[in-house]
Amino acid sequence: MNPTSATRWDGMKKLNPPQILVLCDGHDTDTPFLECIGKSCCLKFAPTVEQALECVKHDHFDAVVSDTANFLPLQHAMGSEQAAAILNTIGEGVGIVTAEGQFLWANEQIERFGAAVKDQVAHRSAQAHRSFLQAYEKAHHDPRRKPSRKYSFTIPEADRHFEMICNPMRDQQGNMTSVAAVIWEDTANRRLQQRIDAIDKAGGELVRLDADVIASMTVEQRIRLIQDKIIRYAQEMLHFDHFLVRLLNQQSNQLEVLFGYNISAAEPAELFANSQNNGISGYVAATGRSYICNDPQNDPHYLPGIDDARSSLTIPLRLHDKVIGILNVESHLQTAFNEDDRQVAEIFGRHIAIALNILDLLVVERYKTTGQAADNLCRELSQPLSKIMTQVSLLMEDYIGHDDLRSRLQQLIDSAAEIRQALKDTQAGPKGIFGARVASDQHPELVDKHFLVVDDEPLICQTIADVVRRCQCTVDTAADGREALALIARQKYHLVISDIKLPHANGYHIFAAAQAQNVPVLLMTGFGYDPNHAIVRANREGLSGVLYKPFKADQLLKKIVQAVSAQ
Repeated sequence: MNPTSATRWDGMKKLNPPQILVLCDGHDTDTPFLECIGKSCCLKFAPTVEQALECVKHDHFDAVVSDTANFLPLQHAMGSEQAAAILNTIGEGVGIVTAEGQFLWANEQIERFGAAVKDQVAHRSAQAHRSFLQAYEKAHHDPRRKPSRKYSFTIPEADRHFEMICNPMRDQQGNMTSVAAVIWEDTANRRLQQRIDAIDKAGGELVRLDADVIASMTVEQRIRLIQDKIIRYAQEMLHFDHFLVRLLNQQSNQLEVLFGYNISAAEPAELFANSQNNGISGYVAATGRSYICNDPQNDPHYLPGIDDARSSLTIPLRLHDKVIGILNVESHLQTAFNEDDRQVAEIFGRHIAIALNILDLLVVERYKTTGQAADNLCRELSQPLSKIMTQVSLLMEDYIGHDDLRSRLQQLIDSAAEIRQALKDTQAGPKGIFGARVASDQHPELVDKHFLVVDDEPLICQTIADVVRRCQCTVDTAADGREALALIARQKYHLVISDIKLPHANGYHIFAAAQAQNVPVLLMTGFGYDPNHAIVRANREGLSGVLYKPFKADQLLKKIVQAVSAQ
């Protein structure tokens, strides 16, 4: 050390002299050693080990000076103090309990658990003590054996669950003196396991599809069946306000909406499995990683979709480690979802993927079976239909000038052509649910609307009602004009669909009553038949549209959407 450094060091010692604790009684304070170190250090004397421990608790010392007689007791005492401090800072409860269930020592965590938990620990420790004695006798007094016992107990009034492990404590002769117990709360893990068990049970119900029930269902009806099950079980476990399932189109990489629940605002029109500029759904589909969003306003991936959404959880739907879609749930509450919800949702998502895959296999099987039957039928009917159309065309040539008869013959030709086209449409049915959608998702503007269908043919009423109800609409039906007028008088509808020829009234009367309440009307007729000129009169006064029987479901829905949107 050079002179300059030595001077600086001496100055630092004067400003901050070392603190030395001296363990000795008052007779030993004048020794030459203490006199020497006292010139450069600050000494503090403690006459007993207990007082020395108190000093160490409250002050910092650079060194401790003690004679050999006091050194070992002081070291052991300081070690015990440090051990107790450590045991008081850990999250588990630690205690030492006698054979009678009396606590010799307990850390602060056991006290925080409460009296009910402490009573359970004492009871279980006494039980473990008896068990250890029996095991010790059977082991021929082998002191090396230190068996442990694990216990679980519940505090019912607080719905809290605890786990504890007990180990025997022995003296140097191998005799058991007490029991050491470690206790921790397991409530969160227990509740999570209960949720996982419920998910597994729900998953089993989800994939249980009755073959007799689904055999006669359309693709849309089968999807609706799965949708209802998914929503019912997911609501119980995830507590969401909005729910959406998108399937990944492997050819286009687009995430197509399969079905949703309580979707009050329009989702982005097109989302792709891309981590950039395609929202959280696109990010999850592209990366295969779940995503919790608790701050939609500032989240870099969040795209506005649901009104007032404060948090969301999105997980990938995996089938054999391949992402086939996403499940998205949203809530109006902030921080509504946590890691436990994510874990539960991922498990449920695997069940959803399996259920959709089973459904897809059934659709493929039905497509193949129906397509083969339709192909056979086409071959059988192709020649007879061609003969009918040829013969009718020849008849039309014989009745030139008979316009009414020629019109009817032309209708026969058109009907035969429609039969042929219908058979072709059957052959070109859906090949799977991937890319299919439920009608309600195709026409969100019809959700929760209330319609009236009027026709004196029950089959037509029922068919139209079935098509419209798929859009999550409410439908009333009436079999005659009198019933329809009474319903219109007492109920506000969003749309009335009525045949023009009815018992007790005609289509124009229905139109006029609905028009008085500013309700749009669609009138139906067979092949342009309009004996009372109801369509002509209604067209002049704001009729929303005309449907010519027979019509297809997509034509019906197109007209309904146009009428409701215009209104």
